[in-house]
Amino acid sequence: MLSFFSPSYISAGFVSILVGYTSAAAIVFQATSAGGASPEEIGSWMWALGIGMGLSSIFLSLKYKAPVITAWSTPGAALLVTSLPGIPMAEAVGAFLFCSLLLTLCGVTGWFEKIMSYVPGSLAAAMLAGVLLRFGLNTFIAMESQFAMVFLMLLTYIGGKLFLPRYVIPLTFLAGIAYTAYFGLFQSAQLSLSLTQPILTMPEFTLSTLIGIGIPLFTVTMASQNVPGLAVLRAHGYKTPASPLISWTGITGLIMAPFGGFAYNLAAITAAICMGNVVDPDPGKRYKAAIWAGIFYLLLGLLGGAVASLFTLFPKALIMAIAGLALLGTIGSSLKTAMDAEEEREAAMITFAITASGTSLLAIGAPFWALIVGLAVHYASGTYRRYHAAKSGSAA
Repeated sequence: MLSFFSPSYISAGFVSILVGYTSAAAIVFQATSAGGASPEEIGSWMWALGIGMGLSSIFLSLKYKAPVITAWSTPGAALLVTSLPGIPMAEAVGAFLFCSLLLTLCGVTGWFEKIMSYVPGSLAAAMLAGVLLRFGLNTFIAMESQFAMVFLMLLTYIGGKLFLPRYVIPLTFLAGIAYTAYFGLFQSAQLSLSLTQPILTMPEFTLSTLIGIGIPLFTVTMASQNVPGLAVLRAHGYKTPASPLISWTGITGLIMAPFGGFAYNLAAITAAICMGNVVDPDPGKRYKAAIWAGIFYLLLGLLGGAVASLFTLFPKALIMAIAGLALLGTIGSSLKTAMDAEEEREAAMITFAITASGTSLLAIGAPFWALIVGLAVHYASGTYRRYHAAKSGSAA
């Protein structure tokens, strides 16, 4: 029981939520504002998202003994920024429920798991490396604005990897915080730690809103979030069944949508922070970090949008640096897995390059298109090799 309170678990859980909120909370606030939400409704959205993500992360991690973290749909929130203006909140909630119903059906029918069974591990690892690459690069980009702080964190990271690998991330994070405190670099923010009151909005269903918002929200959540989310698990060796995970994210949305929980999905980047060797050398114990992430989610949910301002205290360079350093090991191991099999290397490299490019098409992000192209190259190459081998054999 005491091992649950290990600093490596707590810090990994905290950093993953820190990265998630600081990188995407602003988009959620924009989405709520686009829908004409009042400050109380905005708080209710943050309550629903935090409680939904917290409970589902804790439940799924305990059930499968794997670091399963759920998250809000960031591309879904970006979609809502442009889709919600002029839409009554009741109709928006109807679209959220419709999206969550589609997610639930997608998991229950096993459709998603069947598709993912055709994805080689090398391509999943390549996609993961491409998704995470920009975070690793951001560590050194952050040096442009705060060279001394980031360099101190880098030195702490290297020293920690050599002497205290189990605690390298908390030590690195503490070094950044100590530097920030010493030089007075904390940002100004007004903190109000009041409990949020959830607001229930009864849904209304109109065909135009279901088609115009519900279906696109479902599509971008599945393609841009759940695909890389499952790839993260597979790339780290976790064979957690996909269908129940997708089903539970949908069920969470069905419960929380009337309070503002627009869409839930498997996390990719934030989950990867809880899956590296620095969290625990034993992969079977890393789920404890995901449970801590769930606990932090719950705390943020209970305090609603007010606590989101807490994350604005940290300098942007510190967030960029700790996220990148926490993911360096995962990026390296993913690239190794992607390039190990020579016959799959070309497809994996193309998958990695497209993902890392950040290309977006039809409002669907690069990971989905990278997987489509990578699979096409993989199976075309395999078919050609078998044909060539058969032709050579018959000639002999």
